[in-house]
Amino acid sequence: MALSEKSLRGECMCGAVEYAVRDDFEYALNCHCSQCRRTTGSAFKPLAGIARSHLAVVRGEHETMTYGEKNAYDLHCRICGSLLFSIVREGSYVHVPLGTLKDEPSIRPSMHIFVGSKAQWFDITDDLPQHESFPRE
Repeated sequence: MALSEKSLRGECMCGAVEYAVRDDFEYALNCHCSQCRRTTGSAFKPLAGIARSHLAVVRGEHETMTYGEKNAYDLHCRICGSLLFSIVREGSYVHVPLGTLKDEPSIRPSMHIFVGSKAQWFDITDDLPQHESFPRE
């Protein structure tokens, strides 16, 4: 992926790994599933989705580690452990945790998903649509 004016930068907590992603996300949402909660250590993971070809690690690729399978995994910094992004949808898409972005994306989360398994200690207080699992089209 070539860097352009529409590229955003993201990085891990320690700065060893940096990625670039186009600011052309197709969707953004807050996921409350147990896997997202455990991998982030938070009540939910705010994420944005984009085709995998629109994201590239631009620094520190040798400092990364993956957790998962070939076409469905989380990429972490091996130094600080930060979750940088997740490869999903049979390897064709990337879910970028919005908190890893250094630059401001143009998209905002439009819904909450997997609220049927959300943390009991967390109350959703916004007016975004809520879905028990994946939204029905």
